[in-house]
Amino acid sequence: MTATDRSLELINKAAQAAADKLAHDVIAYDVSDVLSITDAFLLASAPNDRQVKSIVDEIEERLSKELGAKPVRREGDREARWVLLDYVDIVVHVQHSEERVFYALERLWKDCPELELPADAQATRGKGEEHARARSAEEANESGGEW
Repeated sequence: MTATDRSLELINKAAQAAADKLAHDVIAYDVSDVLSITDAFLLASAPNDRQVKSIVDEIEERLSKELGAKPVRREGDREARWVLLDYVDIVVHVQHSEERVFYALERLWKDCPELELPADAQATRGKGEEHARARSAEEANESGGEW
């Protein structure tokens, strides 16, 4: 079994919305062969809670306006460290960069086929690591280079 056309449409629209709000490391997996509850997962991350919330809000708004889709469940809003949007056909995970590294959802789903995403979403790959390196260098400069 593979993800349905509707699932792919939702995934691509959500991925583009995440990329437009400067999400990092946007990736999607077809989990339809291993899970009966959904067809696909979309993973995205951001370096701070406010941006996580902004990405989630943009995905929700765009899927609602352009595809008439509303999540049946939204979890993690209060802390905005890991927000989950459940659209039944797809599940969107937007995580704070630290949670993304700690929980490493990619490791769990690495055996599932990766879904092709819009070019803007693909261009987000490696942005989380790039941001972390820049932040470390910035912190080192602020402390005079001492650790």
